[in-house]
Amino acid sequence: MADAARAARLADRIKVIVAQALERRVKDPRLGFVTVTDARVTNDLQHATVYYTVYGTEEEQAGTRAALESAKGILRSEVGKNITARLTPTLTFVPDEVPVNANHLEDILRQARARDAELAEAAEGKTFAGDADPYRRDDDDDATPAATEQQESTPHTDAARADVAGMRDGYDPVDEDFGKGAHCDPDSGTTQMREAQEGTE
Repeated sequence: MADAARAARLADRIKVIVAQALERRVKDPRLGFVTVTDARVTNDLQHATVYYTVYGTEEEQAGTRAALESAKGILRSEVGKNITARLTPTLTFVPDEVPVNANHLEDILRQARARDAELAEAAEGKTFAGDADPYRRDDDDDATPAATEQQESTPHTDAARADVAGMRDGYDPVDEDFGKGAHCDPDSGTTQMREAQEGTE
């Protein structure tokens, strides 16, 4: 049983041998513009997988697959003559999908960048339907008093504001009507309740 390091070294060697043999020995007209991208060898050195890419149409790619299958005997013979292993590993050819997937991803990114550019151009010169930042910030509290003063004034709100302002100055409508320390409903001391009581009397 060989170790993984030896299998990796043998795979690198097979990759070079197969690439050179495809260029010099294989004359099959179906063989397209093929590139050997990688090779893997099992730890027992009995089987090798060769990865490749081919430039061309689907028909040309199918022709290349057929040519590689047909040339396996020649390629394995070339591998056996150029390695020091006791047994020549079998060869399996597999299309390498990594470059294809990478090209597909590049196309997607290219389309996304083009779409972003279109959106940026369409948004140029446009304004927001509302505020650019719809969220309230801490510094917005400075504008609260002014906004409060602009609220609609009604008899009920005026009375409530008068009571609140009086309590800030030490005036308590409950104490005035019932005496300090009296236990009663706090609402009974409001301006509206006093006016209602005076009206009934």
